[in-house]
Amino acid sequence: MASVSRLSRPNGAFPHGRGAYIDLLGIAGARSMEAQVKKSELVLRAKPAPVVDPLTEAESLTALAAQEAGCTRCALYKNATQVVPGEGPPKARVLLIGEQPGDMEDLSGRPFVGPSGKLLDIALERAGVPRDKCFVTNAVKHFKFEPRGKRRLHRKPDAGEIDACRWWLDRERALLRPGLIVALGATAIRGALGRSEAVSRLRGEILDLDDGAQFLATVHPSSLLRLKDESDKRQAWRGFLADLRKIASWIEKDARAS
Repeated sequence: MASVSRLSRPNGAFPHGRGAYIDLLGIAGARSMEAQVKKSELVLRAKPAPVVDPLTEAESLTALAAQEAGCTRCALYKNATQVVPGEGPPKARVLLIGEQPGDMEDLSGRPFVGPSGKLLDIALERAGVPRDKCFVTNAVKHFKFEPRGKRRLHRKPDAGEIDACRWWLDRERALLRPGLIVALGATAIRGALGRSEAVSRLRGEILDLDDGAQFLATVHPSSLLRLKDESDKRQAWRGFLADLRKIASWIEKDARAS
């Protein structure tokens, strides 16, 4: 699947001011917060995936996306415009998992094209993470929202919705066979591991999974967009870049080992 650049930022893309995060990108003399990537002795044991009928398993990501379009595993499909499957190179070594599609993703059918996705693209570029090495997806494939006049306000998926959609996430993972799984936020952590864990408990350390892959947790970029205090924004931005730089270091190490 061809990679598509999404670095343009339309007016109004960032709810707290388009200039706020552009300014963050130009911070001069900021101390690097990147920590040395170390393999943890802790092995995260993910909850076993549900048993599925092999006849229903897709043999490619394209076929899987077609199957996802007919998903009725939870009730979210009833109000969403369409399913939003993952996107990226079929041989990507890094799997980035977000929470769920937002309003723009629901309308376009593509992941990470809204404000959070644009900020993520900027952060990945700044951290030195090659976009063509990453496959991006969400723990939940349909947009959950609350109508408010003409607007559709995001609602966080509940545990049942995350667990129901984990079937698709596991299929993506089985087809991709990524070496590093990156969970952006608590919903993504539950989708990846099959259980809830605090982001603060796992954040920033590359951990071993029991299937041979590795795992990194960080915040979802939407959490940065919700901040209002300028000092908090700058601190959060630096911390987020420090986490993403660990992905870049992992990719370099993985390439040398290949």
